[in-house]
Amino acid sequence: MSDVPVSPCGEVSRRSLLKAAAIGSAAVGLGMISAPAEAKMGQKAAAYQPTPKGKQRCDNCALWRAPSSCVLVESPIVASGWCNLYRAK
Repeated sequence: MSDVPVSPCGEVSRRSLLKAAAIGSAAVGLGMISAPAEAKMGQKAAAYQPTPKGKQRCDNCALWRAPSSCVLVESPIVASGWCNLYRAK
């Protein structure tokens, strides 16, 4: 940052400081957007089973992603399955 205006006292101007903070915040935000997705939970940890629990089924869960995956649990997941992370749509 050799272009940063410095007063005769050696202080950085308020405008330069705010500009640098804005640029830094934007860089952090972009890093968060491009960060890799976190690992999904294992089927055993989620108590996944390939059969429904009453009317609760993967294909009517808010976390279900057709044709055979879940937002939180490792694939493959069957539409008629169930786990303890079930959330109704």
